[in-house]
Amino acid sequence: MHGGLVKIRIAAPPVDNAANAELIAFVAARLGIAKRSVRLVAGATSRNKVLEIDGVDAHLIAAALAPP
Repeated sequence: MHGGLVKIRIAAPPVDNAANAELIAFVAARLGIAKRSVRLVAGATSRNKVLEIDGVDAHLIAAALAPP
């Protein structure tokens, strides 16, 4: 968490939507849900992204994405 936001570093390059796809795959895997349940709703070309995640409680998201 960083200022109330989740900070995730992705190694994929920001070319041909690769970084966005990797972010979605990473979040889905950490939450144990299908990638289709995670959508990028803002920030497709920005470093700051807004994701919409279906079927998962906000507290579970925060716990699953918190640093170890």
